[in-house]
Amino acid sequence: MSSQQPPSIGVLGGLGPYAGLDLVHKIFDCCPAHRDQDHLPVMLYSFPNEIPPRVEFLLGSSPDNPGHAMGEIMVRLAQAGATVIGMPCNTAHSAPMLDVALARLKASGFTGRFIHMITATADHLRKTFPGARRIGVLCTQGAYASQVFTRHFQAAGLEVLYPDEAGRDALQHAISDPAFGIKAFSQPVTERARTAIAAQAESLRARQADVILLGCTELPLALEGKDFQGIPLVDPTRVLARRLVEAFAPDILRPDAG
Repeated sequence: MSSQQPPSIGVLGGLGPYAGLDLVHKIFDCCPAHRDQDHLPVMLYSFPNEIPPRVEFLLGSSPDNPGHAMGEIMVRLAQAGATVIGMPCNTAHSAPMLDVALARLKASGFTGRFIHMITATADHLRKTFPGARRIGVLCTQGAYASQVFTRHFQAAGLEVLYPDEAGRDALQHAISDPAFGIKAFSQPVTERARTAIAAQAESLRARQADVILLGCTELPLALEGKDFQGIPLVDPTRVLARRLVEAFAPDILRPDAG
């Protein structure tokens, strides 16, 4: 990383593109700014055309590991001055991809910090909801296949609940179906996608989840607010935003952020 570049927070975007914008927005919300100059420096690198599909790779239908492109883009962020890097995509934290990406970043000589979105969320759950043990997770089929949430949440002493097979398939279509999914129609989310996602949240509530986790960064566009029928909703992107600010400029973090 060039010492001539001013330090900044780096955001690996493009996973999907609106998720990167959402994270930057939430980083700004963490800062008590009263003028433009009070905001923290943030770089968003969004090159979705360079990153192969994550879910297809994890399900074995594509041989192209997105981790290589993810790592290369993180290296570019580091070379441009990023000292703290975050990636707003839960699925992309699956070990077969993330390990490759972080190995490339480390090989570049990066000495800053990568904030792991899912371990940060597990820590947030333990601290914010100390009595919660059953975490209902809404996520992509790729994240389910890699068991990325199970791996990190069980290490924190948390039980993970997922929708059943039909529910996971319905959820994946609500996220990525080109005819009605959030990736194709995010402003606004289609009623078909919103209804399908709410149905899976309801299934987790009925199974007595203590907290429902929006484990795909597109899902907060469909399920807004901080609870679903009385069950707390947790948005990992908001958690990541807070942790990035804590790592970069802890004195600036708003006490009520996140």
